[in-house]
Amino acid sequence: MTRGPAPLYYFFFPVVLIPSPPSPPSHPGVLTYLFDFLSALPSLPAATLFLSSSQFQPRVLRVPTPHLYFPYAHGILIWEKQNLKREITNTPTKPHLKPSLQFLPILPMALNLFGSQTLLFSGKSNWLRARFKPGTGSSFVVKSIGKKICFGEDCRLSLLSGINKLADTVSVTLGPKGRNVVIDGTDIPKIINDGVTIAKSIDLPDSIENAGALFLREVAIGTNGSVGDGTTTAIILAREFIKLGLAAIANGSNPVSLKRGIDQTVQQLIELLKSKSIPVTDKEQIKAIAAISAGNDDYIGNLIANAIEKIGNDGVITIESSSSFETLIEVQEGMKFNKGYMSPHFITNQEKSAVEFENARVLVTDQTVTAVQDLIPLLEKTAQLSVPLLIICQDISSEVLGTLVLNKMRGLLNVAAVQCPGFGESKKGLLQDIATLTGADLLVSDLGLGLNDVTSDQLGLAKKVTITQNSTTIMADPRMLAEIQARIAEMKRDLINVDSVNIRMKIEERIAKLCSGVAVVKVGASTEADLEDRKLRAEDAKNATFAALDEGIVPGGGTAFAHLSRHIPMIADLFEDSDEKIGASIVAKALLVPAYTIAQNAGLDGHAIVEKLLEENDWRFGYNAMTGSFGDLIKLGVIDPCKASRCALQNAASVAGMVLTTQAVMVDRVKKPKPVAPMLPGMPSWLTQE
Repeated sequence: MTRGPAPLYYFFFPVVLIPSPPSPPSHPGVLTYLFDFLSALPSLPAATLFLSSSQFQPRVLRVPTPHLYFPYAHGILIWEKQNLKREITNTPTKPHLKPSLQFLPILPMALNLFGSQTLLFSGKSNWLRARFKPGTGSSFVVKSIGKKICFGEDCRLSLLSGINKLADTVSVTLGPKGRNVVIDGTDIPKIINDGVTIAKSIDLPDSIENAGALFLREVAIGTNGSVGDGTTTAIILAREFIKLGLAAIANGSNPVSLKRGIDQTVQQLIELLKSKSIPVTDKEQIKAIAAISAGNDDYIGNLIANAIEKIGNDGVITIESSSSFETLIEVQEGMKFNKGYMSPHFITNQEKSAVEFENARVLVTDQTVTAVQDLIPLLEKTAQLSVPLLIICQDISSEVLGTLVLNKMRGLLNVAAVQCPGFGESKKGLLQDIATLTGADLLVSDLGLGLNDVTSDQLGLAKKVTITQNSTTIMADPRMLAEIQARIAEMKRDLINVDSVNIRMKIEERIAKLCSGVAVVKVGASTEADLEDRKLRAEDAKNATFAALDEGIVPGGGTAFAHLSRHIPMIADLFEDSDEKIGASIVAKALLVPAYTIAQNAGLDGHAIVEKLLEENDWRFGYNAMTGSFGDLIKLGVIDPCKASRCALQNAASVAGMVLTTQAVMVDRVKKPKPVAPMLPGMPSWLTQE
């Protein structure tokens, strides 16, 4: 058997197969040749090669490779478009490689598995076979790309360059007179004023600069995940911490001591910030918070304030696109889930095509109702009481469903059945919520609670039930308020240990449904670009409002940070290390930048505004960039959520500490693209691809 060209042995990496052009299909002989060659190599460790058949059924094969112990190497193996050997094209197909075998583009999975230890094998076998004569020799090209490694000051300066590019782009949006940023979209450009959205869209061509931008992006994403607002402020603070810290390191300061000084200073400032927070007490404060976060849009601020007034502090507000130009709010009363009636014969209101019950009894179970005999005692009891019955179950047999429909049509029973909402663990939680809302016993099969023994005492009570084709809404009886509040308190305790953002959002939504508080803000606009911007502003307004309700408010406009900087000299006096004192002074200077940036974006002298702020000792005194006047910002309604300010400061210090203590960066080398030959009329596009 031909062992193949020697260079393969020395430059072999874990293998990923790149798909051939969609037409004509790949010939498996080339792949078989590669497997035969690799199998002949003695005493080599194995790596997994992922394949997939034309039916998309995954296969896993094992092929040997000597290169698993070189973590920073990267190689590309390319079949040249000439001189394929007869042994390659004529090698018989192995049993596990059928002629119909085609390969999926699985490069992301392989890169995730092997990191950079990946060999890319590209071969347009049938296309090549049809164009080149076999037996004229064989040629391989093996290229090692490797890693780009940068050390010391050069490394940090490159990171800072990327950080500055992202921060400069995002900072123009800060404040009531902040500017917009245009992002090139797939269809039309987007006009955005949202910091985290802009940060996520930035991708720099230089790998090390892009790494710096990614650091700053994490600040925005972390702040957005915790609060949903304050992302631009977090980016500005992080940039200042890093810029001033790198300047101190260049002058001989110890990075570790600087980081320690920054962290300890920020920790004490956060405690001070919390102590000065003012609880939200009235609707006007909620309106002011929402309006400021929505870019001083009083209409959205008023909508959010009205929604909070109706749904309460534990409610949920969702943002959707409106079918009209107008922005409206809809408040959904009761607990609603996306399951409708199992039969239209249950309908009681023909005009609305809905089932409407009042003072209904509710059966809640995760089981499938298969036997009518199990329900006969229960049905007889509800018929005697002349009360409606709602059955919430996993499923229901056709026999039982037919019996319920027949009795409903004859007027003997007022009954309806719906399926359980959710699936998996979320289904159990939702069923428990429904049971709590109605006061019913949850009949679960895991506990051996069958339907044949159910009594009327195990049924719940709902003040009102509305069932449509696709949804069910249950309003609780007022007598269940104590049980509902206990259930909400239990779920809030569970939230403390939840790290997943998605799981947290689902639990918060369940809490809101138990509170009968779900509001939908339907945002309208005249253009797609304006709609996208208004939805982001409404989302910021919602998040800022709930953050303010959670931890209170502080003076806005960067004023709170500027006043906090006054206390840093006293904090620095507690440090013995000189570099820790420098770290504290870095925080003091950085805290002045948000107010400076807001003034600059308003077309004013930022230095003069900051100096005026520092002349006053009143915590509430600050500058209103919207009106161009100084005063008590709490009374003027220029306020920020304390939680947003706290998270911005914490996340900025955390990322800054990582960058300041970085000594080396390793990134993939960027390969310059080769010029591609122009495509002639009628020529398939894949013929011009390398």
